[in-house]
Amino acid sequence: MWRSFFLAIGITLALFGLQGMAVEKVVTKFKDDPPPATSMWDNEPKVAPPIELTPPPWAPYSLLSSGVIVCLYSFTLPKRFKQ
Repeated sequence: MWRSFFLAIGITLALFGLQGMAVEKVVTKFKDDPPPATSMWDNEPKVAPPIELTPPPWAPYSLLSSGVIVCLYSFTLPKRFKQ
Protein backbone atom coordinates (compact mmCIF):
# COMPACT_ATOMS: atom_id res chain seq x y z
CA MET A 1 0.00 0.00 0.00
CA TRP A 2 2.83 2.44 0.84
CA ARG A 3 4.52 1.68 -2.44
CA SER A 4 1.48 2.67 -4.50
CA PHE A 5 0.89 5.72 -2.30
CA PHE A 6 4.41 7.08 -2.87
CA LEU A 7 4.21 6.25 -6.57
CA ALA A 8 0.96 8.22 -6.90
CA ILE A 9 2.44 11.21 -5.04
CA GLY A 10 5.56 11.11 -7.22
CA ILE A 11 3.60 10.92 -10.48
CA THR A 12 1.37 13.78 -9.35
CA LEU A 13 4.36 15.99 -8.50
CA ALA A 14 6.04 15.15 -11.80
CA LEU A 15 2.89 15.97 -13.77
CA PHE A 16 2.51 19.30 -11.96
CA GLY A 17 6.15 20.05 -12.81
CA LEU A 18 5.61 19.26 -16.50
CA GLN A 19 2.47 21.35 -16.53
CA GLY A 20 4.34 24.24 -14.93
CA MET A 21 6.90 24.12 -17.74
CA ALA A 22 4.14 24.35 -20.34
CA VAL A 23 2.12 27.27 -18.95
CA GLU A 24 3.16 30.84 -18.29
CA LYS A 25 0.32 31.79 -15.95
CA VAL A 26 -2.89 30.25 -14.64
CA VAL A 27 -6.15 32.21 -14.63
CA THR A 28 -8.76 30.77 -12.30
CA LYS A 29 -12.51 31.07 -12.52
CA PHE A 30 -12.66 31.65 -8.78
CA LYS A 31 -12.94 35.29 -8.02
CA ASP A 32 -12.07 37.38 -5.03
CA ASP A 33 -14.84 38.98 -3.07
CA PRO A 34 -16.56 41.65 -5.16
CA PRO A 35 -15.78 45.22 -4.20
CA PRO A 36 -18.28 46.84 -1.84
CA ALA A 37 -21.00 49.10 -3.17
CA THR A 38 -20.07 52.76 -3.17
CA SER A 39 -23.55 54.02 -2.39
CA MET A 40 -26.80 52.58 -1.18
CA TRP A 41 -28.40 53.24 -4.60
CA ASP A 42 -25.77 51.21 -6.42
CA ASN A 43 -27.72 48.11 -7.49
CA GLU A 44 -25.45 46.88 -10.25
CA PRO A 45 -23.52 43.74 -9.33
CA LYS A 46 -19.81 44.30 -9.06
CA VAL A 47 -17.60 41.75 -10.81
CA ALA A 48 -14.16 41.12 -9.42
CA PRO A 49 -11.32 40.26 -11.79
CA PRO A 50 -10.27 36.59 -11.93
CA ILE A 51 -7.23 35.49 -9.95
CA GLU A 52 -4.01 35.07 -11.95
CA LEU A 53 -1.27 32.78 -10.62
CA THR A 54 2.23 33.05 -12.08
CA PRO A 55 4.61 30.32 -10.88
CA PRO A 56 8.19 31.31 -10.12
CA PRO A 57 10.78 30.02 -12.62
CA TRP A 58 12.24 27.48 -10.18
CA ALA A 59 8.93 25.81 -9.27
CA PRO A 60 8.45 23.47 -12.29
CA TYR A 61 11.98 22.12 -12.03
CA SER A 62 11.74 21.46 -8.30
CA LEU A 63 8.33 19.77 -8.65
CA LEU A 64 9.52 17.59 -11.52
CA SER A 65 12.76 16.57 -9.81
CA SER A 66 11.12 15.84 -6.46
CA GLY A 67 8.39 13.82 -8.23
CA VAL A 68 10.99 11.70 -10.02
CA ILE A 69 12.91 11.16 -6.79
CA VAL A 70 9.75 10.05 -4.96
CA CYS A 71 8.91 7.66 -7.84
CA LEU A 72 12.39 6.15 -7.64
CA TYR A 73 12.00 5.84 -3.88
CA SER A 74 8.71 3.98 -4.35
CA PHE A 75 10.44 1.48 -6.64
CA THR A 76 13.06 0.71 -3.99
CA LEU A 77 10.51 -0.09 -1.27
CA PRO A 78 10.16 -3.80 -0.62
CA LYS A 79 7.05 -5.55 -1.92
CA ARG A 80 5.80 -6.24 1.59
CA PHE A 81 6.66 -3.24 3.69
CA LYS A 82 5.85 -4.03 7.35
CA GLN A 83 5.60 -1.39 10.00
